[in-house]
Amino acid sequence: MTSPAAGLADLAPRLPSPLQEVADDRFTGRGLRLLLKRDDLIHPELIGNKWRKLAPNLRAAAGRPIVTFGGAYSNHLRATAAAGRLLGLPTVGVVRGQELAYRPLNPSLARCVADGMRLHFVDRATYRRKAEPETLAAVLRAAGAGDAHVVPEGGSNSLAVRGCRELGRELRGRTDVAAVACGTGGTLAGLAAGLAPGQRALGIPVLKGGFLGAGVQALQEEAFGARRGSWSLDDRFHFGGYARTGPELGAFAEDFTGRHGVPVERLYVAKLLYALVRLAEEGAFPRGTTITAVVTGRPFPPS
Repeated sequence: MTSPAAGLADLAPRLPSPLQEVADDRFTGRGLRLLLKRDDLIHPELIGNKWRKLAPNLRAAAGRPIVTFGGAYSNHLRATAAAGRLLGLPTVGVVRGQELAYRPLNPSLARCVADGMRLHFVDRATYRRKAEPETLAAVLRAAGAGDAHVVPEGGSNSLAVRGCRELGRELRGRTDVAAVACGTGGTLAGLAAGLAPGQRALGIPVLKGGFLGAGVQALQEEAFGARRGSWSLDDRFHFGGYARTGPELGAFAEDFTGRHGVPVERLYVAKLLYALVRLAEEGAFPRGTTITAVVTGRPFPPS
């Protein structure tokens, strides 16, 4: 097996990712510029922030198996499984919920298995305690992965946050506001830390609850020792919670693709773009502002 660093280089990521301006009258009519940071084009399988979060963790694993966590439709699990196949690393996915509930496997989990990931199901009560050292150790023993490198749910740890800092650095001098959809908050934490003074990061949570601010700050403190950069959250655009979309958001995503030819992933990217349109309508951005939407993913091809 080649070293993880050499293997990652062989995958030829497209970095820095392209920055694309789109002419959208919902922005230009208000004196605003809209740019798309096309992280969805970094790699065909390790897409967007998945690459930025996983790459440093894959290097840290140094050839050991990777164990990570997610729900039954987790894009993070799918990306980790794909990385394992591409690099020849064993992967274990700890899935929230009883196994019988997911038999036969849904397309997302079936893709993980096809890429060589071994699935280990845990009940929801155990899953909620997965960060507790004793619970984590018991899960790893049950999964037969005691020597593995552990990556948390969503891929957000201090390594991932430092990896996402490069995203902010790529946008220095290119934008006033850099906006990103947030699940666990790791991408926002790194993005904000990488931006230059005078730039700000805006996070659009896709989960309901209004709890993410403390999590983002904790990730920055773990990665950098203190809060870094200028960032804020607007939690009005989750559409009911994770994996909740609905006809209005679906129609918006289809319209955006029709206008600009950009495939719009529904669970994260559509909510981000919808939020930016609404914020522009509300007058949240002064005329002359350049806004960059980070396209963190694209729809997975059918399984």
